Amino acid sequence: MKILVTGAAGFIGSHTAAFFAEEGHQVYGLDNFSTYYDPELKRLNRKAIEASGVEFIEIDLMGDLDAHMPADFDLIFHFAAQPGISASTSLDEYVRNNIFATQRLLDWTRTYCPNLKLFVNIATSSIYGKEATLAETEVPLPISFYGTTKLAAEQLVMGEQRTGKIKACSLRLYSVYGPRERPEKLYTKLIKCIFDDTEFPLYVGSEKHSRSFTYVGDIVKAMAAVPGREDVLNGEIINIGSDKEYTTGEGIALIEKIIGKKAKLKRTPPRPGDQLRTTALIDKARKLLDYDPDTSFEDGLRKQVEWYKENFV
Repeated sequence: MKILVTGAAGFIGSHTAAFFAEEGHQVYGLDNFSTYYDPELKRLNRKAIEASGVEFIEIDLMGDLDAHMPADFDLIFHFAAQPGISASTSLDEYVRNNIFATQRLLDWTRTYCPNLKLFVNIATSSIYGKEATLAETEVPLPISFYGTTKLAAEQLVMGEQRTGKIKACSLRLYSVYGPRERPEKLYTKLIKCIFDDTEFPLYVGSEKHSRSFTYVGDIVKAMAAVPGREDVLNGEIINIGSDKEYTTGEGIALIEKIIGKKAKLKRTPPRPGDQLRTTALIDKARKLLDYDPDTSFEDGLRKQVEWYKENFV
């Protein structure tokens, strides 16, 4: 198959692109190498997965796609987005990179991929709001610019599907961790602080937050199950995550155990828009994708620590 992965130099997109290339598919990875975090980290990802056969297209989705993109993809996995809950990121940036960029890709897809089997939108549990503990049929109640604009992007995609313009589905991911996790995310940041012997900023009360922490390899399993199920998945919105919950405090303790050193915690004011609890209800994913996230939390964190040591210590 000919597959496009947007956001392919990022955390989850890079793992997905590499997987499909290693399976023998013709994979194109699109990324704009934004400065949200150090682009050199993305270039490390790019170098690592180009060895798998991924061909990169360095372009912004708001750029001239007509001139730079190959056509006639069988599958599109749309990871590219303005990520995270950040007070330094403006609403304009979230709107541009999550809403306008998604619509730009949809417009391009209708013109240049007439035989597309499925457009897979990558959404987030943040659309649910403070308590992401709901089934896919429940009403989303986002509380952050990120969650709100990702919900809008999802509805743009599914609106195209509902009007018969494309075949599409949306996968809502839950608290992904593992090798290549972004530097501002919980575990990469914590691991760095421990190895550097610097303070780790912990939001007051966040150690009690509960999460469906999901290993990136288990997320890729869901992506791997898409080919061959396009007709079944068309029109569906599906939660993808772990059905096991752990608190942030338990995760910190596991990282300390794995590294063999305590973190220097510095309490900081709570972060607006943060979720209190997430738990992935994945009955639908089990049914439609034969999805079975089986990586233990500790094993996944060990792999992340090893990746960090190999690349940055």
